[in-house]
Amino acid sequence: MTQFLGTGVALATPFTRENEIDENALRRLVQFQIKNGVDYIVVMGTTAESPTLTKVEKELVKTIIKKENNGKLPLIYGIGSNNTSQLVNDLAKENLDGFDAILSVSPFYNKPTQEGIYQHFAAVSKASPLPVILYNVPGRTGSNMLPLTVNRLANDFDNIIGIKEASGDMVQAMQMIRDTPADFLVISGDDMITLPMILAGGAGVISVMAQGFPSEFTRMVNLGLQRENDEAYKIQFQLMNGMDLIFKEGNPSGIKSVLELKKIINGSVRLPLVEATPELKSALSIFINQLK
Repeated sequence: MTQFLGTGVALATPFTRENEIDENALRRLVQFQIKNGVDYIVVMGTTAESPTLTKVEKELVKTIIKKENNGKLPLIYGIGSNNTSQLVNDLAKENLDGFDAILSVSPFYNKPTQEGIYQHFAAVSKASPLPVILYNVPGRTGSNMLPLTVNRLANDFDNIIGIKEASGDMVQAMQMIRDTPADFLVISGDDMITLPMILAGGAGVISVMAQGFPSEFTRMVNLGLQRENDEAYKIQFQLMNGMDLIFKEGNPSGIKSVLELKKIINGSVRLPLVEATPELKSALSIFINQLK
C-alpha cells in the first residue's frame, strides 16, 4: 500500500456564505493540493464536516473531487458509524467507484470495550469492498483503540491495511509501529507529532495543517521518510505555532481561515461549529506572512 505513504490531506468542504456547497471553491481546493505535492486525499473525514452534509451533498462533493482529481492522486473515503449493522449496510450501498480505500472511525459515543471495537471492525472488514484504514481518535470517540486490539485486527484481516492514529500518545504510536506487521501502515493523525512518528517508523500523516500549507508540510514529511532529520525538524519548528493556531478554536474553523486568507475558500462552517474569531484570523495572518 505504498500509495498511502507520505502526506494525505483530510479535505474540508467549502461553503458559500449562504451555507451551500461552494463547488468552484472545492475545485480550487483540490487543485491546490495536487499542485503542491500531497500524496493522497481523504474525502468525508472529520475536517469535511461530514455529519452536517446530506446524502445528496455528499454525492455532489464526491463527484466534484473525483472529476477534479481525474485519477492524479489516490482517494480515501471516510465512512464510519457507532451502529455496526447500519455501517455494514451502508458499505453495501455506498458508491465507492474511484476510491482506493476507506477510512473508518472507531465507534463513538457508545464507549465499547476493546472486544467490541475488534468485533465492529471485523464486521467492517468483511463488508468492505476496499482496503480499510482504521481511525483512532479518542478525543472525539470517547474510547481508545489500544495497540493490542490494532495488532489483532492487523493480523486477522488482510484488508485492514493501516490505522490513522490520533490519540496524541507517542508511546502508544510506537507500540503500534513495533508490534504490527511490517507492511501495516501506522499513519499519524496528529500534525504535531507527525515527524517523530515517521522517524519511529510511521508511514506518514493524514493531516489538517497540510491542507493549508501543502508544499511545506509535504517537504517535512518527505525529509522525515528519507531520514534527513535536521532539515525535517527545521520545517517542523517553523510550522509548530501554526499547528497550535489552527486547532485553537476547533477544526475545521482554523484551517478554513487559513484557506480564506490564501483566497482559496471562505471561512464559513456549519453549526454547531462557528467561524474563527477576528483575533484568531489576525494571528493566522501573521503566521502566514512570517512563513513566507
